[in-house]
Amino acid sequence: MMFRTFLFLLAFMAAAATSSASAVKQTYIVHMEKTRMKYLDDILGGSRKWYEEVMDFINDLSIQEEETSPPQLLYAYETAMTGFSAMLSIKQLEGLKKIEGFLSAVPDDLLTLHTTRSPHFLGLHSGRGLWNSHNQGTDVIIGLVDTGIWPEHVSFHDGGMSPVPSKWKGACEEGTMFTTSNCNRKIIGARAFFKGYEAAVGRINETMEFRSARDSLGHGTHTASTAAGAVIPGASLFGMGKGFARGMVYTSRIAVYKACFLAGCANSDILAAVDQAVADGVDVLSLSAGSVSRPYYHDTLAIASFGAVQNGVFVSCSAGNSGPLHSTVGNSAPWIMTVAASSLDRSFPTVVKLGNGEILHGASLYSGQETEQLPLAYGENAGTIGADYCFGGSLFPNIVKGKIVVCKRGMNNRPRKGEVVKMAGGAGLIVLNTETEGEDLFAEGHILPAASLGASAAKSLMNYINSGNSTASIVFQRTGYGNPAPVMAAFSSRGPALSGPYVIKPDVTAPGLNILAAWPPTVSPSRLKSDKRSVLFNILSGTSMSCPHVSGLAALLKSVHKDWSPAAIKSALMTTAYTHDNRGTSISDSGSGGSSATPFAYGSGHVDPERASNPGLIYDITADDYLNYLCSLNYTSSQMSVISRGMSFTCPTDSFLQAGDLNYPSFAVHLNGNCHNVTYRRTVTNVGSPNSIYVVKVQEPEGVSVMVRPHVLRFRELNQKLSYEVTFNASPETWHSSDWSFGSIVWGSGICTVRSPIAVTWQQLEE
Repeated sequence: MMFRTFLFLLAFMAAAATSSASAVKQTYIVHMEKTRMKYLDDILGGSRKWYEEVMDFINDLSIQEEETSPPQLLYAYETAMTGFSAMLSIKQLEGLKKIEGFLSAVPDDLLTLHTTRSPHFLGLHSGRGLWNSHNQGTDVIIGLVDTGIWPEHVSFHDGGMSPVPSKWKGACEEGTMFTTSNCNRKIIGARAFFKGYEAAVGRINETMEFRSARDSLGHGTHTASTAAGAVIPGASLFGMGKGFARGMVYTSRIAVYKACFLAGCANSDILAAVDQAVADGVDVLSLSAGSVSRPYYHDTLAIASFGAVQNGVFVSCSAGNSGPLHSTVGNSAPWIMTVAASSLDRSFPTVVKLGNGEILHGASLYSGQETEQLPLAYGENAGTIGADYCFGGSLFPNIVKGKIVVCKRGMNNRPRKGEVVKMAGGAGLIVLNTETEGEDLFAEGHILPAASLGASAAKSLMNYINSGNSTASIVFQRTGYGNPAPVMAAFSSRGPALSGPYVIKPDVTAPGLNILAAWPPTVSPSRLKSDKRSVLFNILSGTSMSCPHVSGLAALLKSVHKDWSPAAIKSALMTTAYTHDNRGTSISDSGSGGSSATPFAYGSGHVDPERASNPGLIYDITADDYLNYLCSLNYTSSQMSVISRGMSFTCPTDSFLQAGDLNYPSFAVHLNGNCHNVTYRRTVTNVGSPNSIYVVKVQEPEGVSVMVRPHVLRFRELNQKLSYEVTFNASPETWHSSDWSFGSIVWGSGICTVRSPIAVTWQQLEE
């Protein structure tokens, strides 16, 4: 009470000035200074918590201001960050800002959600390398922040697993159709966070969703089994993609933190989930959600993940599904592993035979029979406005009955287009990619004969339709193998990042197109209410699918290298990634007509877990290194405090800081008329052979000369650190005509190859 009185005296005069402000409430995420709040806890002596005192102070202030509605606390954050989320009026917020220890407050918002073949494609084999019994550490815990889990699924059975690790501090929370008995030695924790979501959209409709960790959407079940699902023989979807299903580290434990629902994921709920996961003791955090790139001090996920990394937790996030446009990548903070999406060598081929004899190749998961040669209907020849996208009610049944309807991709989801066609009496569906959507072939479990076509095939089909009296048939070839792979998915978000473009983002790519994984039996494969089919496995696409692959691989590396930091694991995955496909040619990009992809699509390349287990050298980064990086971005002290949680840190004044000196495993170089020569410094740690010699090899970006000093690194012991400098130089005569050029720096020992990509951004010359 004494401290509350002190708070009141500090804030009374300022709060009184806002007495005419609106009393309408909204949810805010409030960041507080950690040391101040700890001091308040010490004063309170354990009888109350600091956030209770702060909320009571705001309530007292509301009474003084004759405000009838008290503030409503949603969550307190004390591990990954320091602060709370609450529903506040403008007056209450203004009063809060005057409290000593207040850092910032941002409105809550909703984020969006962004395998049988994957392990084989990634080079993981039972009994060998990382998957031998010695390396399959069962004490590694993967926390997944997602839509929950279907705990009865066979992928989460715990047969043969040892007892729950003693370090675990988590819990199995009960809720709608979820009890403590739903947890086991595989699923060792399960919690649900929905206060922020309900504050934004209203109480959850329990006839459609669960107010518990149980998954009603399928997304969380799919990602959890991708990362750490048990070994299941004969897994398939309608017999397609049949094989052994297993997670990347199938013996690890799963901790579920449900924070995503039908309308999205509230930032306040995600922060509560991350905060709790770190306190519970997870080793890896996997988040397949995000929003647009923003400054880190306004990015609550970046702030919370920084706290997680400070506590030794590896954080993996999806890059986003807004490609192929440049600068669409999200989750771009340098302490986050940002994962792009690419294809496997497996496909689900479909042949569209046109009436003129032309053959077009597409994809589908339809499990029925092929169609006959049928008339095609499209656009105004199929219905009214919106018929080209197959909107509900846009198709005329008297026109499309018995025909194959052609629809553009976008505006509504692909299975929904099929439902609209079927309800109108159509006999089939062909979904067309645009030029922007490229050659991505999404395989979908449609409820009628259907195929998806890439942009080039779509163009051929439209030319044929425009010729008049068009017909086609659809033939389903089920499962194919041996395709060129990986190929970058067009939907995968691209760099450079809008916020913090001084590191290359995304960091790596992993399988994210047409991924088979576990699925709740109550959710149809098409996710349509009219679809009554029930399956145990489903096929989805997105960076949401690639992210848990890397989360699982990070857990696998953690089980082998228990003393590695999150940055060390990240470095190992990045520097050993490859940039060629299974034919030995450069990874291509389906979002740019099949031309070679760049580091702004795949980062350092495609993950290679076996090589990552023995990277030779690593680039390690401490929390102070990250904070120095923020200093180089000219963050203010208040902005720094939001990320560091008010911990004591002062930007150095006796040394020159530049963003390019962050000890990152890649090089993002910015050149312009005033800056055409830069030198960056890196330090590598020897984690390979004690006595080893590394020689550098440089692939220079077009228009830039690159000098590395020294060009030889001689190590004499394990964990020895050596540094080198890289100078990038461009002259006006060699100035590049495009926006970017790319290269690489490779350190080789004859045993290990340590590769770092270079991305040069060419900025407009000043006159």
